[in-house]
Amino acid sequence: MSIIAFLVIGLLAGLLARALMPGNQSMGLLATTLLGIAGSFVGGFIGSFFNSDGRILDLHPSGLIFSVIGAMVLLLLVGFAGRSRRVRI
Repeated sequence: MSIIAFLVIGLLAGLLARALMPGNQSMGLLATTLLGIAGSFVGGFIGSFFNSDGRILDLHPSGLIFSVIGAMVLLLLVGFAGRSRRVRI
């Protein structure tokens, strides 16, 4: 897969994940793209459990779905990490 296609799929996955997650995620376009790319890796890892050959980085028809799921998992983890740093009075 080319780098441009990888970036476009990452951007789409990041945008979809941010749209589906409740709450306010204050991220720019670059952070959203990086979230989607990282979500693609996480989603590929999750998707490899359901695939018989177990390859992580191969392109699958359900790749965008697992990329969005992976990006949502990362958003959830970042939300939990950011919540513990706030001082509550």
